[in-house]
Amino acid sequence: MSDVTIRRALLSVSDKTGLVELASRLAKGGVELVSTGGTARALRDAGLPVLDVSDVTGFPEMMDGRVKTLHPLIHGGLLAVRDDPAHAAAMDAHDIGAIDLLVVNLYPFEATVARGAERDEIIENIDIGGPAMVRSASKNHAFVSIVTDPSDYATLLQELADHDGATTLAFRRRMAAKAFAATAAYDGMISQWFATADQGQTFPDMLALPARRLAELRYGENPHQQAALYAPLGAATPGLAQAEQVQGKALSYNNYNDADAALELVAEFAGGAPAVVIVKHANPCGVAQADSLAAAWEAALACDPVSAFGGIVAVNRPLDGVTAQAICQIFTEVVIAPAADAEARAAFAAKRNLRMLLVDELPDPRRAGLLVKPIAGGLLAQTRDGGAITAEDLQVVTDRAPTDRELADCLFAWTVARHVKSNAIVYARDGVTAGIGAGQMNRKDSSRIAALRAAEMAEMAGWDRSRTIGSAMASDAFLPFADGIEMAVAAGATAIIQPGGSIRDAEVIAAANEAGIAMVFTGMRHFRH
Repeated sequence: MSDVTIRRALLSVSDKTGLVELASRLAKGGVELVSTGGTARALRDAGLPVLDVSDVTGFPEMMDGRVKTLHPLIHGGLLAVRDDPAHAAAMDAHDIGAIDLLVVNLYPFEATVARGAERDEIIENIDIGGPAMVRSASKNHAFVSIVTDPSDYATLLQELADHDGATTLAFRRRMAAKAFAATAAYDGMISQWFATADQGQTFPDMLALPARRLAELRYGENPHQQAALYAPLGAATPGLAQAEQVQGKALSYNNYNDADAALELVAEFAGGAPAVVIVKHANPCGVAQADSLAAAWEAALACDPVSAFGGIVAVNRPLDGVTAQAICQIFTEVVIAPAADAEARAAFAAKRNLRMLLVDELPDPRRAGLLVKPIAGGLLAQTRDGGAITAEDLQVVTDRAPTDRELADCLFAWTVARHVKSNAIVYARDGVTAGIGAGQMNRKDSSRIAALRAAEMAEMAGWDRSRTIGSAMASDAFLPFADGIEMAVAAGATAIIQPGGSIRDAEVIAAANEAGIAMVFTGMRHFRH
């Protein structure tokens, strides 16, 4: 069987968007309407003829509406294989009427959790009859049309118009696939809420990750790869996926990945002095805080203007016209800001391909949550790196303690280092990165690259010396050998911040004392792979 004429429809929806218009069009086409509770009332209020489910089943809605559609006269009408003689005989024997169209959306569990409802209310918003009907209709899509999303009402009506009041098998299969995805995501949200919020489990026995596709992207990391953007269902921290794109072409997979790295780092400076982060290939290549965004941009760019070309920029303050004009002087892929004034928007408007993203608020860099990474044959899951260090947490391990300026530089460099791919080395002074070494197989090379890049940038800018002179050096993991101290001293650093914990800590501390530099231990590592 292919086309199925719609003669009887059951409508039971939580979201009433477009309901009356849909039901009106169905009724005009001669479709008998069956409904429940609030949906039936809404249809009657609109003057539409509607048959209550209780009139079909012979049982009233009971137990505060918990029991209404869970009945053989409903599920028999949804599940019957119409061309099976035994099924047809059962329908005749038990007076089961066929249901050709089911329009259902489920209780608002997601919204109920998101607004912080009490546990009892959350439990009451776990739909039972709705998913059961959806699964019945979807399983029997050879004969039954299922629609779960109000955005598909227009598609349904067009399908009926194109096929003389009938639906095609291709349409029903497509809608069934979407319906099964909807119930799977719904159950996933419920299972995650029970596991995490209700039971306090970090790693439940069964991990459900329900998410909604927001967009298909042009391609993945490379043109031969496919990619899409999804947003998790349920309570989630707003971020890049929810940002408003003011202008520019669509973002690619790499754009999203790099922009997220920039947003996460600039969020470290939320509420602080104006800050600018420049990211390339998911690694920061310049970070600065200053009295103004324009000054912070200039300082961040000077750290590595070569790598900044074609990079991602994120700021922690509303973007102003002066800063926007400065950013426009080099090729930039994406700019992310909490807001942008008219002058900034006008400046970027001249750069048609530049994407400007506005986020309502910067994400909490210490928020809870899981990070999931696929591996061959499985998934790795870990909690987010929410570790935080303050000046009070530091252990001074050298004869000389850092000065107030060196301490501030240490903490700034440490903040940046936790967002740099390991092995990570960051030199910083006065709230500005001087050199960044990322992703090397050994820490000595990361330090060498950071110092070399800083020296090259100083020469390019015409400075009399590298910014690493008098800087603090941060290492995301412990320095395993004294040569790490030697590299820092050679670069001109006067203070070091590192986790400590190496079996050669005593040797490393002795080397720092011999060089006369200050060193503090954090007791916390920040690997980032």
